Amino acid sequence: MRKHSHNGFTLVEILIVVAIIVTVSAIAIPNLVRARISANEASAVASLKTLTSAAEAFRMAQMPARFPGNLSEMTGTEPPFIDVVLASGNKSGYSFSWAGGVNTYSVIASPQTPNATGVREFFLDQSGVIRVGNSSSGMPIE
Repeated sequence: MRKHSHNGFTLVEILIVVAIIVTVSAIAIPNLVRARISANEASAVASLKTLTSAAEAFRMAQMPARFPGNLSEMTGTEPPFIDVVLASGNKSGYSFSWAGGVNTYSVIASPQTPNATGVREFFLDQSGVIRVGNSSSGMPIE
């Protein structure tokens, strides 16, 4: 009588493990994507808060008082009002479009890849109120 020794795994055991891994991945990956989108949106709102503070500080430092005409104007001082990453207009999956004048400015933060890097757009003007949407008629963020 010969005794058979079984070394390794059977095909059925390997298929069961693969099925478990695929199931767990199907549940976890959408949650990770949503978490990344939420983090990018939170970063965009924080960047807008930084921009409103920087714009006011820039205005107070100018004679005569005026808001910056573009984002890069706020990095040309010592010390700079904003970092070079934000001044480039792209940060954390969002693009920032600045329009500035003597007494007004507005910023629109749009996702670089809609539904991948972010879902919502944000709007900010000299009032300092951040709104959801791409115009001043959007609802304020709490």
